[in-house]
Amino acid sequence: MLVGYARVSTDEQTLDVQLEHLHKAGCNFIFEEKMSGAERQRPALNRMLKKVKAGDVVIIHKLDRLARSTKHLLEIAEHLQKKQTGLRSISEPWADTTSPAGRMILTIFAGIAEFERAQIRERTAAGRRLARQRGVQMGRPTKLTHDDTTLVCQLVMKEGLSVAHVARRFGVHKATVYRILNRHQQTPA
Repeated sequence: MLVGYARVSTDEQTLDVQLEHLHKAGCNFIFEEKMSGAERQRPALNRMLKKVKAGDVVIIHKLDRLARSTKHLLEIAEHLQKKQTGLRSISEPWADTTSPAGRMILTIFAGIAEFERAQIRERTAAGRRLARQRGVQMGRPTKLTHDDTTLVCQLVMKEGLSVAHVARRFGVHKATVYRILNRHQQTPA
């Protein structure tokens, strides 16, 4: 069975062009969606992925209608492959997993996407290292000043106040107080 999937991002857009192409391609059933492709949890897409079975072929007008990123596209293609369901794009004839050449091209895309993700991770890590070397504080700004953290330690460790009481007093979570105490204990005197 040929199963179509059509998507537009907003209610103002129309599915007409996609539906026309999918009907011409011979789709027996078409799932329609008006939702951003950035949303990974799309109801019609999820229903379509559950409904298809071995021997079916999912037809889309363009790849960007199915997935917004290469990674998401490859995840969908892998899901379909596990179900022994093909994937075919009308506008990109090379994207046809029902043929050996199409499966090969998708495998190459998977390799490129994996390489790209590794490159992004390496660049991000290098950027963080350089930022730290320049003295940039990473993460959320600290809520308490150095004097506040000293007082927190004094109130809990010397005056015996409870962590919960000190946390309420400074308007922070108990976990913040525990982190301060832990750092204080690890700092050489």
